[in-house]
This record gives sequence, C-alpha cells and structure tokens, in this order.
Amino acid sequence: MLAPLLLLWPMSVALTWLVAQSIANRPYDRALGEMTRALSQQISVESGLVSFSLPVGADELLRVDEADQIYFQVVGGRGEYVGGDHALPLPQGDELPIVGEMRFRDDEVHNQAVRVAYLWVAMPSPQRLPGNAAPALVQVAETLGKRSQLATEIIKGVILPQFVILPLAVLLVWLALARGIAPLNELQQRIRERAADDLSPIDELEAPEEVSPLVRAINDLLERLDRSFATQKRFLADAAHQLKTPLAGLRTQAELAQRQIDQGEREPEALKRSLQQIALSSQRAARMVNQLLAMARAEDREVAARVAEVDLARLATETVRDFVPRALEQRIDLGYEGAGADGDRASPEHSSVRGNALLLRELIRNLVDNALQYTPGGGTVTVRVLDDPFGQVVVLQVEDSGPGIPTGERELVFQPFYRALGTNVDGSGLGLAIVAEIARQHGAAVDLGDAREGPLAEGDTPGARFTLRFPAATGDVELRSTDTDVRS
Repeated sequence: MLAPLLLLWPMSVALTWLVAQSIANRPYDRALGEMTRALSQQISVESGLVSFSLPVGADELLRVDEADQIYFQVVGGRGEYVGGDHALPLPQGDELPIVGEMRFRDDEVHNQAVRVAYLWVAMPSPQRLPGNAAPALVQVAETLGKRSQLATEIIKGVILPQFVILPLAVLLVWLALARGIAPLNELQQRIRERAADDLSPIDELEAPEEVSPLVRAINDLLERLDRSFATQKRFLADAAHQLKTPLAGLRTQAELAQRQIDQGEREPEALKRSLQQIALSSQRAARMVNQLLAMARAEDREVAARVAEVDLARLATETVRDFVPRALEQRIDLGYEGAGADGDRASPEHSSVRGNALLLRELIRNLVDNALQYTPGGGTVTVRVLDDPFGQVVVLQVEDSGPGIPTGERELVFQPFYRALGTNVDGSGLGLAIVAEIARQHGAAVDLGDAREGPLAEGDTPGARFTLRFPAATGDVELRSTDTDVRS
C-alpha cells in the first residue's frame, strides 16, 4: 500500500496547484473587472469623436501597486486609439463583441504575462454618429505577482501538512497490516513445520476469520489427498500380495527342478511338469503386471484427456477377432452382433462415442477376457454394440453362458483384487476394476445382470451380461492415436 500512497502524493500536489490557481484568480479577476467598469464610465463622445478623460491624480492612483504593474487602454469603435497604454494588445480578431459582457484572457505585455479584463461599451445614442456605430473597447491588464504569491501560500498551507500526514499514514498502514498479517504468518509457519505425511486438517479456529474459506478448501483438499493416498497404499499392498503368489510358485518350481537335476533324476515327465508350472507361474505374473499397467494407464488423467470421436463398433469387432484363436482353443462360441456385424465397416453415425480409443479398447478386452475365463467349454460369449433409436446413447453388451455373478457380489466385483469364491479360475481381480474406471472416465453407466432371466432348466447356468451405456457423440472429428486411426 506504500506504492499507491507515494503515487497519489504528487497527484495531490498537482491538483492542489490547479485549485490554488483557480482560487487565487477569482478575487483578483473580480477587482480587475470592477476597475474596468469604472474606467468605462469615463468614456464620452464629443464632436462626433470618442474621448476618454480621468480625474486629476486618478492615473497615478490607478497605477500604484507594490506587487504588480497595471495597464489600461481605451479604443474607439473604428479601432482608433483613445487613451491608455499603446502596448496592450487587442483581443482576437474573430471574437464577436457583446456590449456590457465582462471578459477575461491571459496575454503578454512587454514579455510579461498579464491577466486582462476587457469590456465593450456602447456610446450614448443621442450623440452617436453613423461612423461610430461600433462599441468602444476598454481593457485593464495586471501582471501576475499577487496571484502567484497567493497561490503559493495556498499550496504551502495544504502541502506542508501533507509532509506530516503522509509519513504518519504510512506508519499506521504498516502497523495495521503487520498486525493483521501476523496470524497468517503463524498459519504459514504451522503449515511449513508439518511432516510430509501429515494430512490432518488445519484447525480453523486458529486461523483468521478472513481466510477461513481458504482453510476449509485446503482441508477438503487434504481429505481428498488422504483418501487417494490410502487407496494407492491399499492398491500397492494388494498388488504386492497378488504378485507374491505367482513369484513364490515360480521360485518353488525352479528350485524343485534344480533339485531333481542335482539328484540325478532323469524322468522327463517330472521335469516337464516342473517346467509347465514355471511357465504357468510366469504367465500369471506377466498377466498381473500387464493389468497393473493397464490400471495405471486408466487412472492417468493425461491419457484420459486425449478424447476424440471413436467408432465403438469397430473397436468391438477388432477386439473380438483378436480373441478368436483363444476361443477356439477353449471350445467357446465367440461372436459379435450389432453395427458392422455383416462384415462391412460399422456405421459411425450409430456407434460413435467421445473417448480415448486406447482406453476403450482396453475396456472391451477386459470384458471379453473375463467372459472367456468364466465360460466353460462348449459355452457362448456374445459382444454387441447397439444404437439408441433416439440417438442419446450407444450400448455395449458382453454376454456369456458362465455361472453368473450372485446379486450380493455384483458391486464387489468392480473393486480391485476382488474375486468370487468357488470359481477356481486363475485371475488377478483387476479386469473389472479397470472396466469400472474407464467407464467412469467416459461417463458410461455400467449394469451387471443375468444373461438368462426367469426359471432355468436343470444344468443350465444364468450367465452374466455386462451392459455399458455411453453418451452418443456429436460432430465430426478425426481420431489419431498410436493404437488405431478412426475417421468418423
């Protein structure tokens, strides 16, 4: 606040000077005007000519002034000199004379600045001749000594107290701000002294009232960070626990194979079983790592921010084709229904959504992979992309003929590392968590239900149907990513 005060002070001085000049001019202009009117009364017309005469001693009395020099002049209607000082200049030639109106102007006489009062005077009508129809001019000029002296005294009277008031104001402002900011400094010090892992809320009662909204916002941020860090810690602990099992199995099988070789056992079947277990454990570990990377990629805001218009039907058909060899190996009927099912390219106007093509492909892969894992041999898995007749949403469905998911566990299966008991299926419990995260980022609603509704025949299973409703895209954009290139 010191800078504005120091800026306003010279502005105050300049405004004071202007006001002082105006105040100083008023009384002296009034006196100068009265003098001009007094002189105008001494004009007369004699023998058709304008004459001007002053009483004896009036001229000396008029010019007696210790501070300023007085000049006067009388000019006839035809511009002839009548009396007074020749050096006093006339008004501007384009100025329209108005009889009886007192006017003022600034001018120079003998290179000295003067203030001039001038008045046009009408001649007495009975004696006025046609040649003298124009009014006479009376001018009185005064130098600016007294005016400058009065303006200087006014400025001193105003400015000198400001030299005392300004430092006092600066001091008061300094003390007030220092006192007001002291609680903020204390709050800053408490925050700086906090440990890096201390996310407890700041006590609002110890903070100034003016910054209470800021403290509440910081507390809200700390609470969200605490939940986020807790989730990450839990996720890392679960990931470490999940990775520990395949890695421990891998190490055990490797040690067993090495012991068999050291003991001289040459049975190929025993070594083959150990190598098969090693391969299975390494496959589980690799799958776990891939899904952890996919989960991290799904939670990456920078990746999720790269959105464009994506043809969901095209992604679904390409993903289904990728899983065909695996489905044949497991004797599962894997198929696709919906837009583009006839072999032609999918109609983008019926299946386009706004999103990230890489993440959407990962979502479909995890849904199809989950369905193939839980569908027994001879079962069916169907992927569908359906358009809303009103153009509001695009529906993605993945349906299988597996054992289904009990109603009480349908919310839990979307949590990381959760696996239903009694399934006897290898997995990490991350696939559906990745699906839920990607769907959330794309504003899609996820619905989990039975594939077969109503009473089931003996030996039949309800199956599972995952239904995701994506907001339909609008507008034409071009998507380019490292994974696919879709033009809609």
